[in-house]
Amino acid sequence: MRKLMAAFAVLAFAALLTAPALAATETVTGKVIDQSCYSADKSNTGVDHKMKQGDVKDCAIACAKKGRPLALLTTDGKVYTIAGGLTANNNEKLVAHVSHTVAITGDVTTKDGAMSISSDALKMVSR
Repeated sequence: MRKLMAAFAVLAFAALLTAPALAATETVTGKVIDQSCYSADKSNTGVDHKMKQGDVKDCAIACAKKGRPLALLTTDGKVYTIAGGLTANNNEKLVAHVSHTVAITGDVTTKDGAMSISSDALKMVSR
């Protein structure tokens, strides 16, 4: 009986360790946006932004090159902060995709209601 209980405990522990890792990988499709400017004004989903001091041309690209957080905005309004290798070197891999629709497959996490996706690659869907 003890051997059976020990085997069950080992299997349960192994399942707990592997289940979250498998369940967290998702593919999310959305528009790459400047997360800070979008938070300030929900119409800021393109490259040019409306700011309190006036319109700013290429604002999202300038912010991305400074390493500011970028996010995926899905068609149903969810916002996923982009993390991982895609954000390396001040968003080097993402700058060319600002305001484009892309698909990112990676580890999705939620902390305090904020979602993020961590990945090293993306797939272009549309401009």
